[in-house]
Amino acid sequence: MNNQILMWSMLFLPWLTLFFMNKEEIKRFMPVALFSALTSVLVVETGESLGWFIYGETTYPLRTSSYHIFGLNCVTTIWLFHFIYGDFWKYIIIDLVLNFGFIYLFHVYFLGGRGIFHEVGITPFINALITTTDGVLIYAYQMWQEGIFVRYERKKNLRVLQSEAAKPLDHEKQEDNEH
Repeated sequence: MNNQILMWSMLFLPWLTLFFMNKEEIKRFMPVALFSALTSVLVVETGESLGWFIYGETTYPLRTSSYHIFGLNCVTTIWLFHFIYGDFWKYIIIDLVLNFGFIYLFHVYFLGGRGIFHEVGITPFINALITTTDGVLIYAYQMWQEGIFVRYERKKNLRVLQSEAAKPLDHEKQEDNEH
């Protein structure tokens, strides 16, 4: 299979799996997926600048490793949070296993064998630990996001003060029945 077809597939095909997820869950976890993409871009830029790894081929005409950051990374984050969010230790263990699997099997052997990705100044073990540290950061971000959603729900349930003239007519009938 052509490397370009493979990379474009990794960019777009994962998004098709979200048709199997509830729309509300996608909305709930999309911010953390985008935050994950942002932090991953920062790690990739840092890694390339420090000579940790080299991308031998990119998704033409893009110059970044967008095929896995904006495709696999985002969608995997959404699914991971969909199934595991709320149990931090289970999340860490599964994230660690996925990171080691992704880096050792996918990056080193599969993509490295095709000349797409090469780790040169960092070991796969250290790369997996950095990625897992990023996973802890994005979990903390989602906890912060959940706090925003809880406050919004509380605010929505509060009765809004309004003038008596603005209240609906059937409200007066309910008050009469209560007395």
